[in-house]
Amino acid sequence: MSNASQRRWELDALRGLMLVLMTLTHMPTMYSLPSGQPFGFVSAAEGFVFLSAFMAGRVYGGRARRDGLPAMQAAFHSRALKLYLCQLGLLLLAFTLIAWLGVHNQQGGVTGLLEFFFIDPSTAVVGAAMLIYNPPLLDILPLYIALMLLSPWLLRRGLQRGWHGVLAVSALLWLAQQWGLGLALHEWFVQSTGFSVPYKDMGAFHGFAWQALWVAGLWLGARQQPLPRFPWWLLVPATLYAAGMLLWRHMVGQDPMPGVPAVGQLLDKWSLGPLRVLNFASVFVLLVSAGPWLRRVLPRPRPLELLGRNSLSVFCAHIVIALFTLAFFGSTQVIRPWTTDAALLISAFAGLFAVAMAVEAREHRGWRPALAWRSGAQMR
Repeated sequence: MSNASQRRWELDALRGLMLVLMTLTHMPTMYSLPSGQPFGFVSAAEGFVFLSAFMAGRVYGGRARRDGLPAMQAAFHSRALKLYLCQLGLLLLAFTLIAWLGVHNQQGGVTGLLEFFFIDPSTAVVGAAMLIYNPPLLDILPLYIALMLLSPWLLRRGLQRGWHGVLAVSALLWLAQQWGLGLALHEWFVQSTGFSVPYKDMGAFHGFAWQALWVAGLWLGARQQPLPRFPWWLLVPATLYAAGMLLWRHMVGQDPMPGVPAVGQLLDKWSLGPLRVLNFASVFVLLVSAGPWLRRVLPRPRPLELLGRNSLSVFCAHIVIALFTLAFFGSTQVIRPWTTDAALLISAFAGLFAVAMAVEAREHRGWRPALAWRSGAQMR
C-alpha cells in the first residue's frame, strides 16, 4: 500500500493546524499568550500527540496485519531512531550557538531556558543525550520517542489479546500521576543513586499522564474502523461542557482560577488534570460528530495539509526559529512594537512553509533518507 493511499487529508490538515497553534504559542511575541489554548483548556500539544498516536495505530497496526509483528516493531524502532537524531540536532544547536547567543546578547529568555545547562554543563549534555534532561521547547520529542519505543509492545499486546488490559493499566498510571507518581519516583531515585537532574528539568510533560492520551489514540487508530457515531445524550453534554470551558478560558485567561491552585491542578496541562481530559474528550466528540459536515462545507485547507504532511520537518523548524527569535529578540516579557512581533510571526510561517515545500520537492525527486519508512510514517 502506498503512502499516498494511506493518507487522509483531513488528518494532515488537523496536524497542520496543531503546528500553526504551537508556533503561535512558542514564538516569543505578544500573540503567544492570547493564542494559547484557543478552544478552551486544551492546547495544541494534546491534539498533536493524540493525532500522532492515532496515525501510528492506523499505519503501524496495518503494517502488523499485513507484514507481521516483527516488521511493525522494526518500523517503530526506525522511526524512533530518526526522531532521536532530530532531537540530538536540536540539542547541539541549543547547547552551542543558541547558548552563546543568549549570553552574548544578554537574553534571559534563552539563559533561563537552558538554566540547568549553565549550572552543570557536563551532566546536562549527558542527561540530554539520554533523554533525561529536557529543557523547555526541547521536551516534546523525548516524550514522543519514549512513546514510540513503547508502542510496539502496546500494539502487539492489543492486537493479540485485546485492549482492555492495556487501557486499564494506562488509566491507572494516569490516575497515579495525579497523586504525584512521577515526583515520588524521582525523589526515590535521587536518594538511591545521587541523580542530579532536578525533576522540573526532566521536561514539563509528565509521561505517566501523557501516555494515556497516546494509548487512547493508538487504540482508536489500530481498530482500523471508522470512528464511532456518538448518541445525542453524549453529544449534548459534550457541547455544553466544551462551550463552558471555551467561555471560561477566554473570560479569565489561561489560569482558570488565580489564587486557587486546586482548581488549576484539575485543569493542569502537564499532568493532564481530569477536567482538562474531559475538555479534550468533549472537543473530540464534537469534532468527530461534525467532521462529515465540515468536510462538505469547508474548503480543503491545502496549506495546512502541506504542513501536516511534513510535520516532523516543520516541527523541528519551528523549534529552531523560536530559539533564534529568543536569542535575538528576547522573550514575551520584552516590549516590542506590534509590527515587529507581526513581522516575526510572518517570517516564521514563511520559513515553515519553505521547509515543507523543500521536503516535498526533495521527495518528489525520488530521494529519501535511509531512515525514512516508505510505507507510511505518521509524522513525516
